[in-house]
Amino acid sequence: MSRTPRLPAASDRFRTAYEEVLAQWPVPVRSADLPTPYGLTRVHSCGPAGAPPLVLLPGAGATSTVWGACAGAGLAGTHRVHAVDLVGEPGLSVPEPGRVVRTTGDLVGWLDAVIDGLGPQGPVTLGGHSYGAWIAAHYAAARPARLGRLVLLDPTQVFAGLRPGYVLRALPMLVRPTPERIGSFLAWESGGAALDPAWLRLQGETARFPAVRPVTGPRPDLAGLGEAPVGGTSGTGVDVRVLFAGRARCHDADRVAGAARRVLPGARVDVLPGVSHHALPLTAAGEIARLMTS
Repeated sequence: MSRTPRLPAASDRFRTAYEEVLAQWPVPVRSADLPTPYGLTRVHSCGPAGAPPLVLLPGAGATSTVWGACAGAGLAGTHRVHAVDLVGEPGLSVPEPGRVVRTTGDLVGWLDAVIDGLGPQGPVTLGGHSYGAWIAAHYAAARPARLGRLVLLDPTQVFAGLRPGYVLRALPMLVRPTPERIGSFLAWESGGAALDPAWLRLQGETARFPAVRPVTGPRPDLAGLGEAPVGGTSGTGVDVRVLFAGRARCHDADRVAGAARRVLPGARVDVLPGVSHHALPLTAAGEIARLMTS
C-alpha cells in the first residue's frame, strides 16, 4: 500500500501569495493534483479541452503561476495549457516520502507520469524556462516520440555554463535565502524592469519554502534532435525552438545562441533583445506565445 504524501510545509503566507498570483490569470483555470511515483504534482490547466496539449515547466525557485501572462497572450486560445509545479521546488506539488527525485532519469519518469495523467490527445508541446528548460531538454532527448515540439526559453546549463559573476551574485541568496536577498537579486538581474508586484511577493515567500537539493547533472545530449537542417524539425520529428533573453546576466545570449545553432542545426534559435533572464516569462508573453504557437 502506498503512503499518503505529506503536505509540503509551505507557510500560509506562501499559499496566500501563490493564490494571489494565480487569481490574476486572465483566463479560467482548472487545478488538479496528478499522482506520480514521486508524489502529487499540482497542474493548472486552461484553454479548450480538445486543443493540442502544451506542458510548461517553470525555472528553479519559481512556480507554475509564472505562466499566466503567456496563457493570456494567446497560448490558451490555441492550446490546452498545463502549467506544472516541479516536485521538490516551491509550489503546491507534494513529494512522496522516501521517493526524492535525485537523477535526470527520475525527472524523466516523473514527467512521464505527469503527461500520462494529463491524457494528451496527440503529441505534446513541451516548454520550459531556465532550469525547467534543462528538464525539458533532458526529457526530449529521452522521449522524443512523445513530443511534437520542444520550446526552450533562455535555457541554462543546456548549451553553456553560467557566468561566474552571476553565480557569485546569486550565492548569498542560494546559501541563505531571504525575501530581501531574493528581491535584490531579481532587481539586479532584471535591470530594474517593472515586474508584477504580486509575483515578486510570491518569490520573496519562496525563501521560507522547505529547501530540497535540485537535481543537477550533465548537459542533455541533444544531437539526435538536430539532425535535420531545415524547417525547425529535428531528425526525430520534434520541432525545436529556442529563445534567449538578450539582457540575461547568467550567460552571453549571442554566444550561447551560436552554440545552440551548432548543436541543433535544424532548430529555430532567436535572441530577444531588451529582456532579462528572470523577466522573460513575465514581460515577453506575446513573443513567447507566438514562438510556441506559430
